[in-house]
Amino acid sequence: MAVTQYSIDHADLALVLALVRGGTLARAAELLRVDVSTVFRSLRRLEQVLGSPLFEKSRAGYLPNAAARLLAQQAELAEKALEAARLGLEQGHEAVSGTLRLTCTDAVLHGLLLPALARFMPGYPALELELTTSNDFANLSRRDADVALRLTTSPPGHLVGRCLGPVPYVLCAAETYLARVGERDPASLAWIGPDDFLPNHPSLVWRRQRYPEAQPAYRCSSMLSVAQLMRAGLGVAALPAFLVRGEAGLRVLEDDLPGCSSALWLLTRPDCRALRSVTSLFEELTRHIHLAGDGARSD
Repeated sequence: MAVTQYSIDHADLALVLALVRGGTLARAAELLRVDVSTVFRSLRRLEQVLGSPLFEKSRAGYLPNAAARLLAQQAELAEKALEAARLGLEQGHEAVSGTLRLTCTDAVLHGLLLPALARFMPGYPALELELTTSNDFANLSRRDADVALRLTTSPPGHLVGRCLGPVPYVLCAAETYLARVGERDPASLAWIGPDDFLPNHPSLVWRRQRYPEAQPAYRCSSMLSVAQLMRAGLGVAALPAFLVRGEAGLRVLEDDLPGCSSALWLLTRPDCRALRSVTSLFEELTRHIHLAGDGARSD
């Protein structure tokens, strides 16, 4: 973008953001609640005073260049700041804002976290979450994440947090699979389990002790994949109860597997625990994620 003395204002940012989001003059006009000719004239004026184009017109619509995308990013930040200020006035206190990086396993993400986030995150429009899935704690150690939800019985000593409750495991299979193979000793069935990426997973330790002769027919790199193969009728699997409890079409063959249980921990680094965004997230997740003897639920 050419050097210019022009001072970009909120209307300019709103114009660029509307065109980036809408892609066409007509859609941008709808977003801005003005007519198409106003959008067209405003864009031409802005590009003239900046001395550089912001969009490339094509059959697909208006395609933003790097300068337009940069302005749109700044416009989104301004939008969030205004929303945080509005909430603060309405609620009588400073709104929770900023970006938090949260890591968990894909099983915890789909089985517990997403239902909880759907319930309380609409109340935090100025808070942005970056979600990553991983099976270890290295994310927090490397400062790649701020908060972790982990299934473990021994959280690392360098992290702080709280235990949300025990997580029992169950041995289960799809009814379609059991109908196909008939009633048989579980040791003789096709087993589905984690691969060498999770060499000490509780379900592996339990299976080796309970059914030492059983060998997995399928190995997966995540417990969510194990659950998906089990649901597809490919065999039996030992899984966290929250992934399968109460699901139609599945049968629990053994309940609350001894020595196989884990616990759900909500963890952060000591330097993050005083952040208002972290304490708010801790409070909400503690309130909306419940682990009980009859499985897990979000409410």
